Amino acid sequence: MGQATRVSLSDLVRVFGGELLGGGDQAFTGIGTLASAGPSEIAFLSNSKYRPQLAATRAGAVILGQADRDATPLPRIVTDNPYAYQARVSALFNPLQRPLAGMHASAVVDASAQLGVEVAIGAHAVIGRGARIGDRAVIGAGCQVGEGAAIGAESFLYPGVVVYRGCEIGARGILHAGAVIGSDGFGFAQDQGQWLKVPQTGRVIIGDDVEIGANTAVDRGALDDTVIEDGVKIDNLVHVAHNVRIGAHTAIAACAGIAGSAVIGRGCRIGGAAMIVGHTCIADGITVSPGTMVTKSLSEPGTYSAIWAAEPHREWLKHAAQLRRMEALSHRVRELEKIIEALERKPS
Repeated sequence: MGQATRVSLSDLVRVFGGELLGGGDQAFTGIGTLASAGPSEIAFLSNSKYRPQLAATRAGAVILGQADRDATPLPRIVTDNPYAYQARVSALFNPLQRPLAGMHASAVVDASAQLGVEVAIGAHAVIGRGARIGDRAVIGAGCQVGEGAAIGAESFLYPGVVVYRGCEIGARGILHAGAVIGSDGFGFAQDQGQWLKVPQTGRVIIGDDVEIGANTAVDRGALDDTVIEDGVKIDNLVHVAHNVRIGAHTAIAACAGIAGSAVIGRGCRIGGAAMIVGHTCIADGITVSPGTMVTKSLSEPGTYSAIWAAEPHREWLKHAAQLRRMEALSHRVRELEKIIEALERKPS
C-alpha cells in the first residue's frame, strides 16, 4: 500500500483485532496525532498526558485504550495496547519504500558473490568475494559487503553501511546509514610500555528482524563471535564491543556503550547513554535507565538507575562537597560506634 491507501476502521479491526465503537465504514487515508490529524485521518491516544487533546481533535477516528473507551463520541478502536496498534496502522499506510530490483552500473560485484532474486544494489556499492545476498535484499549506494559476508532475505542496507568479512545479517534486517558491522574489537596487550594488537578473528552474527541505527558500530569477536539475537532494536550512535551477546527483542537507545564480553538478556531495555562494563551479565527483562553506569552483573528483575537528575548548579556544588566529606564522616561514625560499644561493654 502507498500514499493512495484508503482503509476503514472495519478493515483495521478485521486485520488487527480490537473493538470497534461507532461507525466503521468511512475510509481513512492516514494516521496522525490528536493535534495534527484531520477528518480523513485516524489519531491515537496512548499516553494519558495527551488526554485533554481528545476533546479538540479534528481526527475522523481514534485508537485508544480501555480506560478511555467512553471519553469521545468519535468512531474509535479500543485496544489493550494503543501504541502498538497505531504502529501497525502506520506501517499499513507507510510501507518501507524499496527501490526497484537491479544493479546500478557503477556497482562492483565479485563474480563469486551469490545474489538472490529481485536484489537491488545501489550506485558504487561493493560486494566482495563469496558474499551472499538474499532474495529481495536492498544494498544501498556506497555500501560495502565484505568477503564471505551474508545478508539475509528482504534486509535493507541504507547508503554507506559497511559489513566486514564473514559477518552475517539475518532476514528482514534494517541497517541505517553509516552503520559498521564487524570492525575490529578494541583488543591490545601491553608489553614493555607498548601496545600489541590482538587479532580479532571472530565474526558478528545478527539474527532476523534486527534494526540497527545510523553510525552504530558492532565489533567482531576476538576469538568467538559477537552475537545479536532475533528482534533486537539498536538506536543511533551505539557501540557494541567484541564478544558481546544481546538477547532477543532487547532495545538499546542512542549513545549507549556496551563493553567487551558483556551479556545482555532477552527483552531488556537499555536507556540512552547507559554504559555497560565488560564481562557483566544482565538478566532477562531488566531495564537500565538513561545515563546509568552498570559496573556489576544484574541478576534480579527490575529497573536500575544510577544518575542524579539535573538541579541548579549551586545545589549540585553543595551536594558534591558533601560527597567529598563522606569518607571523613564515615571514619568519624566508625570511631563513635567503637566508643559506644566499649561503653556498653563496660561494667556498671
